[in-house]
Amino acid sequence: MLTGEAFWLDKPAVLPTGKLPQDFLEEMIGRFVRKDKRVLVSAGIGRDAAVIDFGEKLLVVKTDPITFVADDAGWYALQINANDIACMGGEPLWFLATLLFPQGATPTALVEKTFSQIGAACRKFGVTLCGGHTEITIGINRPLITGMMLGETTREKIMQPENIREGDVVAISKGLAIEATSIIAREKRNIIEQEYGRAIAKRCLKYFEKPGISVLDEARLAREIEGIHALHDPTEGGLNAALHELARAANVGLEINLELIPLPTEAKLLCDHFALDILSIISSGALIACGTEEACQEFVTGCHRQKIAAEIVGRVVPPEQGLYYRERRKRIPIPRPQRDEIIKIL
Repeated sequence: MLTGEAFWLDKPAVLPTGKLPQDFLEEMIGRFVRKDKRVLVSAGIGRDAAVIDFGEKLLVVKTDPITFVADDAGWYALQINANDIACMGGEPLWFLATLLFPQGATPTALVEKTFSQIGAACRKFGVTLCGGHTEITIGINRPLITGMMLGETTREKIMQPENIREGDVVAISKGLAIEATSIIAREKRNIIEQEYGRAIAKRCLKYFEKPGISVLDEARLAREIEGIHALHDPTEGGLNAALHELARAANVGLEINLELIPLPTEAKLLCDHFALDILSIISSGALIACGTEEACQEFVTGCHRQKIAAEIVGRVVPPEQGLYYRERRKRIPIPRPQRDEIIKIL
């Protein structure tokens, strides 16, 4: 890893679109995040949410924006924040939303629609909308939503990458590019209908509902299995970014079998058609679970009982072995994406 001095010498004049580079983000966290003894899990690479000591119960807190979609943004905002609470072993309970709408281009119906989506998602997932902020503002050309989710857990249920051990295995539920498929279908619907027909285009549009971008069912299952050590959902940057985040936080290496990774049919179809790397594209809806082989097998079996696709796809190895995919006899280094593939079509 670059030292702070070396990084500042090498930093780009303008940062690229997407997540901050991991070295830069780690530098910022190290310099500006204050230690607090009640913060049991603080900011860090690969950590999905913060955990704060409130006595018998622990408060789990997360904030995340919706930047890639405008349609159904209310649904997305609630679900991606709920996912991160669940990945820490928590139960999402309370939601706050900051809703920013563009000046001169916001009909009343759009605000009502957004509130309606958030309300419906809250009802579906048992979450209470308890605050936030709404504003018509300058400087944006489409609605932006930043959600903040609060949940609860106990010390026994906390999941975090530091719990991962060498010898653990890695499982993935549902499959990659679920969220990306829905976004691509919104941006390129006419092309998809012309190439593959209306039925497939419609199915892709509804990917955020089925298979669905929520991982609450799988996460609830995982937190009841002894031996599951950490959960992580591959969002921006897809599986490649998520594996780097996990490995960095846990200080481990990873070996992943490319042929075992679940790839939903329409997701692979669209990524292939638009020449997008399915391993580096936003993939909310998948859940990565790390734990003992016995625990992860129980997780996979439990997912199958709930009709959720899931597979054990790899293992945790010593850090000096690095991060790599196995494809037959080939060993392929796992790249760290500079930006999400979805940006190519937006």
